[in-house]
Amino acid sequence: MTRPGSNAAPALSRRAAVGDEEDESRSGETLLRSRGEEATILRPAFSKASTTAKDSHKQGEPGDVPSANSPAPATARQNRHGNEPEENDLLTLNKTGNSGIAQFFLQPPKTIPVVDGVRTRVAGKFLYVGDDKFYVRGVTYGPFRPNDQGCEYHHPAMVERDFSLMAANGINAVRTYTIPPRWLLDIAQKHHLRVMVGLPWEEHITFLDHKKLPEDIVNRVREGVRACADHPAVLCFTIGNEIPAPIVRWYGRVRIEHFLEKLYNAVKEEDPEALVTYVNYPTTEYLQLPFVDFVSFNVYLETREKLDDYLAKLQNVAGDRPLMMAEVGLDSIRNGDDKQASTLEWQIRTAFGAGCAGVFIFAWTDEWFRGGFDIDDWGFGVTDRERRPKESLRAIRKAFAEVPFAPDLPWPTISVVVCTYNGSRTIRDCMAGLQKLEYPNYEVIVVNDGSTDGAGDIAAEYGFKVITTENRGLSSARNTGMKAAKGEIVAYIDDDARPDPHWLTYLAATFLNSQHVAVGGPNLAPQGDGSIAECVANAPGGPVHVLLTDREAEHIPGCNMAFRKAALEAIGGFDTQFRIAGDDVDVCWRLQQRGWTLGFSPAAMVWHHRRNSVKAYWKQQLNYGKAEAFLERKWPEKYNAAGHATWAGRLYFKGFEQFLSWYRGRVYQGTWGTALFQSIYQPASGILSALPMMPEWYVVVAALGALSLLGIQWSPLLLAVPLFLAALLAPALHAAASAIRVNFLDAPATRYGKLKMRALTAGLHMLQPLARLLGRTRLGLTPWRRCMVPGMTLPIPWPRTLSVWSEEWRDPISWMQSLEEGLKGLRTRVLRGGDFDRWDLELRGGLLGATRLLMAVEEHGGGKQLVRFRAWPRFAPLGLVLTLVFAGLAAAAAVDQAWITCVLLDTLAVLLLLTMSRECAVTMGAVLRVIGPVRMDKK
Repeated sequence: MTRPGSNAAPALSRRAAVGDEEDESRSGETLLRSRGEEATILRPAFSKASTTAKDSHKQGEPGDVPSANSPAPATARQNRHGNEPEENDLLTLNKTGNSGIAQFFLQPPKTIPVVDGVRTRVAGKFLYVGDDKFYVRGVTYGPFRPNDQGCEYHHPAMVERDFSLMAANGINAVRTYTIPPRWLLDIAQKHHLRVMVGLPWEEHITFLDHKKLPEDIVNRVREGVRACADHPAVLCFTIGNEIPAPIVRWYGRVRIEHFLEKLYNAVKEEDPEALVTYVNYPTTEYLQLPFVDFVSFNVYLETREKLDDYLAKLQNVAGDRPLMMAEVGLDSIRNGDDKQASTLEWQIRTAFGAGCAGVFIFAWTDEWFRGGFDIDDWGFGVTDRERRPKESLRAIRKAFAEVPFAPDLPWPTISVVVCTYNGSRTIRDCMAGLQKLEYPNYEVIVVNDGSTDGAGDIAAEYGFKVITTENRGLSSARNTGMKAAKGEIVAYIDDDARPDPHWLTYLAATFLNSQHVAVGGPNLAPQGDGSIAECVANAPGGPVHVLLTDREAEHIPGCNMAFRKAALEAIGGFDTQFRIAGDDVDVCWRLQQRGWTLGFSPAAMVWHHRRNSVKAYWKQQLNYGKAEAFLERKWPEKYNAAGHATWAGRLYFKGFEQFLSWYRGRVYQGTWGTALFQSIYQPASGILSALPMMPEWYVVVAALGALSLLGIQWSPLLLAVPLFLAALLAPALHAAASAIRVNFLDAPATRYGKLKMRALTAGLHMLQPLARLLGRTRLGLTPWRRCMVPGMTLPIPWPRTLSVWSEEWRDPISWMQSLEEGLKGLRTRVLRGGDFDRWDLELRGGLLGATRLLMAVEEHGGGKQLVRFRAWPRFAPLGLVLTLVFAGLAAAAAVDQAWITCVLLDTLAVLLLLTMSRECAVTMGAVLRVIGPVRMDKK
């Protein structure tokens, strides 16, 4: 931001922003069987609301909290009796009343004392002090005109008065832009305030052009940290504030990022336990600073919708780290006190509702000194220059007292379902976390899916409802939980996950503010699980979410997902053929198939324990590969010819982001760098760059290895050796590059220890595709898999023109849709032609052969139509090239009388040709079967 009296270049000013903008034994055929539905209920339900109501009556407080045992929504009951609910009913929540909820939520956020030896820390998307979540409710403070001693914060008596008034109004943090004197930190500690300490330097000039200035900046940053180091009132240090966009553009973002990392390392060397952040702003949003402990932004948007939308974007920029609003505010001089008060209130509520870890209001007082001048023409303070409270102080006091949400929201009832199979190692942590949920009306149902390790008994110790069944698989267990649920929302969490205390609150808020039928959130690896678990957390193959937009998801992982119960019942619940994994993918696709949408809440987080041994990780990835094979059988149109699911959205997981970090992306800067919101656009990962990450890459490696071995018998094939080595080296380089970029949460103190963890992480990157490949191939998901149409005689795959006479008029699109549905009914992979394609549908028989269709409709009057279809085979160019290459090599080997090599290569060429012909014949036969009564006009 640029303030009056500053020498910084123009940026997004406050004034300009006004009005703006799962084991193998459980797989195989057993996946296709379901069993009886007998179950034993061991314990009664646990309801937080019931507990709260009892406590409130003991205290003599009024209120009647609706119980989680209250009747389920009418739409859900109707659906169980076989009546299909209306779509609007599915999206409508029967909200609970407000009485009782207020008793649970309206307690003001408790004061967390500033105690020697207890520092603020980052835990997932939030800040913590000890074991207490710390929502930052702050204001900015100063700088003021320096006194005779050069102090920019007046005298202790003035600060004492200011800080006392702040604490009395629910403020728990102060942001300074310069290094505060030690006595200010002492006063802050006295009033239980924590200080975001600014480390000022010349960010507004071309500082890297000066030979000694960069090092001088680093030294001054060190001195500033030393002056405040180890003080318990220090919330964090900021290593910069809004480096102007022209300066970043002048040097390029990479040089700026490296310099900021240098400052970060300097702070950590002086005060290792301190939190460090950089305060960014929309015009340099594209800066990538993965090293900072949390992400901070100054944002001045004065319409609620634009701020809410931008915060959703910033949450994806922040990723797994907390997001802090380092400045929000409004000038009361130009907008009036009432407008300032109402704006600040909704800015605070919007920020915390979007999952921010904290908010700083700019500013505490109208008094401000900048660039050698008193700033008199801005009134951003919540008090005036004489510290007289404005109406905005009352507004922020009310908003801060209701963090993260207001108590009078109509919170829906939620049923939490935990499915466990031999999860005794982690289920106790899950149960303890569920007991600590801060939500007014929820129940917990534990489905013990035939565990033999006592997992069900452990869950029963916590007073939750436990339903014990024989081992039927994960999907069946989830359906059992859904049927027993009394809530309008059914939330699923794995037995190896622990929810954040506000998990349900953020999920429910997303449902209340959207029409989504399902909502998910991030799952983060907790600290303290050991070095192997942390390496697994940084390896690919974990549960991930896929986002279409900043808020809408294409997929939400099963360890953290919630559904409107009526919608889940409307699609028949989970498909029981998925016994180990894949059920979450399937249910997301089926919901979207109905035209519904999925949402994502970045603050609805759970701590998800990763596998803590290489063997367990291997088994997990093997089972995931099997699940992919079952998904491909059910959803062939979702998979490409190579056997990979195609996602329209972006996958969010560490391994993928580390891979993309090689690509610097393009920054949208606007003409002459004048865009107010400047974002980085990462290119989509192309097929060539993604190949080393694919399981099938190991098939390529094996094929090149086999050709290299044939070089022993026929020397020209030794030319394949370099290709073999390059193919083998590609995934190794990717794995090493990804491991180098990992920031371990529990990093060993020694360099050797860190090297071991990076080596293991790289090994897991190479191991994961191989495990997925084996899992897929065991159940038939291979690039050479065949399209099967039962009972069909294979026709000769030559071009055909077919025609159908219709006495009733139909729209051409309707004809194509009927044909498409019929072809999909034969379990074939059907693709639609694109905007620039001169074909309408393509049926893929495998990797090497397909049939394409083109339709034309002749209008014959009176509603009569002659619909003509042209179908022709398509041999994959790769198949043709490989056939010619192998045939040519076979001929050359025959000339050199290398008969073994000749026969092998010739056999490969013939097999390729036969495979292409068969795949084209199968798809052509599918066309002939679906079109029905046809008249062959010509071949």
